[in-house]
Amino acid sequence: MDLLDTIFSPSFGFSVIRVTTPIIFAALAALVTNKAGVMNIALEGIMIGGAFVGVYFIYLMQLANTSLNPQLLLILSLIVAGVFGALLSLLHAFAAINLKADQTISGTAINMLAPGLGLFLAKLIFNGNSSVPFSNTFRIHEIPVLSQIPILGPILFKGAYITTYLGIIILILSVIFLNKTRAGLRLRACGENPQAADAAGVSVYKYRYIGVLLSGFLGGMGGLIYIIPISTVFNSDVGGYGFLALAILIFGNWQPYRIAAASLFFGIMKTLAYTYTAIPFLSALGFPSVVYKLIPYVATLILLAFTSKNSAAPKASGIPYDKSKR
Repeated sequence: MDLLDTIFSPSFGFSVIRVTTPIIFAALAALVTNKAGVMNIALEGIMIGGAFVGVYFIYLMQLANTSLNPQLLLILSLIVAGVFGALLSLLHAFAAINLKADQTISGTAINMLAPGLGLFLAKLIFNGNSSVPFSNTFRIHEIPVLSQIPILGPILFKGAYITTYLGIIILILSVIFLNKTRAGLRLRACGENPQAADAAGVSVYKYRYIGVLLSGFLGGMGGLIYIIPISTVFNSDVGGYGFLALAILIFGNWQPYRIAAASLFFGIMKTLAYTYTAIPFLSALGFPSVVYKLIPYVATLILLAFTSKNSAAPKASGIPYDKSKR
């Protein structure tokens, strides 16, 4: 099988989407809080916390043998994961906004807290077992008519997850919110020039809290979205996607559509790294498998090195706002 055959195969496309979707959620989570002026290093911990609570909710509902439609159960679990992610982000918001603490330190603290707490609770609940189990019944077998579309049909509408469509919707909504709504413009003003926004009557603290809470909600959902397609147990790990989202944010120049493109690039690179044995010229190179697995990260770092110079971060991102010094 040559490179083009591999790339345009349904299995390759599905793998790309599986990798790309949680990154988009995490990167958009990083975007909205940075636009408000708060740097959210805690995304990894928030994703882990959201995934843990979401998976445990699925476990409880499946244990109760409810007659809920699997897609409805997945949507409810995503909401639960998002709400918990938002609650967890409140710790970061309070430290960064009210206490004016170093945002890197408060974010790192949450990143250290979440996986340890997840493992502790899992062992407590499941008698020493650190994994939270669930049954994956969430794949959509096929969407009639749409699944017959050439190339895209088998990828997007056959054996897919509802999270794929949700990711597209969230991407579009984020563009509209940040660029077309009054609340979005005020939020961006708090990240660019909080003194001017405050002088114009905008509550900087309020909109920074909104940014962090939205970030936590999206991050919590992203954590669960990462787990659902790849496993039927959760071990308090989301593959470092929370940290990767920050690199994707810079790579995408703080713009939603560019972030989506950067996420797709990483998804393609990672899928190539795991399917190299099906591509003759890659497998013929004879490198150890670990070298191929490094490709997406190395490629992202190289592109990041070239694009970061032109990235335009919000001017007040990561800087605590002191109203008394206005």
